[in-house]
Amino acid sequence: MENEPPTKQPDHSEIERLKSLVIVNTGDGKGKSTSAFGVIFRALGRDWDTAVIQFLKSGKWKTGETAMAKKLGVDWWEIGEGFTWDSDDLDEDQAIALEAWKQACEVIENGRHRLLVLDEITYPINWGWIPEDEVIDAVRNRPENMNIILTGRDASDSLIKLSDTVTEMKKVKHVYDKGVLAKKGIDY
Repeated sequence: MENEPPTKQPDHSEIERLKSLVIVNTGDGKGKSTSAFGVIFRALGRDWDTAVIQFLKSGKWKTGETAMAKKLGVDWWEIGEGFTWDSDDLDEDQAIALEAWKQACEVIENGRHRLLVLDEITYPINWGWIPEDEVIDAVRNRPENMNIILTGRDASDSLIKLSDTVTEMKKVKHVYDKGVLAKKGIDY
C-alpha cells in the first residue's frame, strides 16, 4: 500500500517559539557531524556567528569541512588527538579532551555565537574524561539565544532528556564494513 499525500495542513495553533534549541545527533550510522555542519551552513545564511569544537579530530587532520568552514568564517577548534586505538598515551588524550571542554566553556560563557557544535563530545563524556554533569549544566545555562548541537554515538539518557531535538542515525549499510577506507570529499 502506498502512502497518500497529506491534504490538510497540520494544526500549529499550539506551537511556541523557543529562543534557542539543544540538538543531539547520535547513533551508529553515518551523518551525525555532517548533519550538524549542514545546520552551520544554514546559520551562516542567516548571518549567525557560528563555532565548532571537535573533541576527537586534531589539527593534523586535513578535512574538507574544516577548510570550507574557515573560509566561511566559522570559528573552528580541532582539539582532539584522533582515534584512541592509535594513541600512545590515553592520559594525554584525556587531558586534551579536557582542554577542548575548557574551550567549549569559554565559548558558551562568551555568548557571542548563535550556534555552537560540540562535535563528537559524547565519546569523552562516556569514557569519563569530561564530567557529564558539567556538560549538562553548561548547556542548560547557556545564553538564551545560543543553539547547541552535540554529536557522537551513545548519547546518554541525560543528554537526550536535556535536548529539544534528538536524531538517531541508524546504520543500514556502510562501505567501511567491507574494509573500504574513508573517502576524501565524502567522509572528510
